[in-house]
Amino acid sequence: MRKQILGNQDSTIHSAPTGALDVPRLAVALVSSEAPGFPVENMFGAQGGVGGKRWQAQDPGPQTLVLAFDHPQRITRVYLEIEETEVSRTQELTLSASRDGGQSYGEVVRQEYNFSPPGTTFQQENWQLNLDQVTHLRLWIKPDKGGGSALASCTTLALY
Repeated sequence: MRKQILGNQDSTIHSAPTGALDVPRLAVALVSSEAPGFPVENMFGAQGGVGGKRWQAQDPGPQTLVLAFDHPQRITRVYLEIEETEVSRTQELTLSASRDGGQSYGEVVRQEYNFSPPGTTFQQENWQLNLDQVTHLRLWIKPDKGGGSALASCTTLALY
């Protein structure tokens, strides 16, 4: 995975879920923050699911992940998993796509998730899409619409 956090880059490669686009080889990940031990690479490996590895922000508040593809991509499906086992909260998520090199984005999906540990702790989405010539994909997460200090996280983000 090639990524940038405050000017840093890392080229560690992890395997993609079966049938998914190999995002670590196809894009640079631009991420607003990541906590030690919870790198963005975890979202693209095959170790998701309940209790799986995940990306987690280092800082509370809204977070952004942008995938800047080396070449325009066709995206027909987005599979997403989010797990929250500690904090009751409502999380807002927006997925947007750019076809002009990241100059402008069009919203593709906006979703809210209610987490109420220990009961409701896992959210799984499988969005069917029809996106051609995508140069950038942006995932924006507001971890707590109520203004709490929750940390954004994502267990799996797979693109097809």
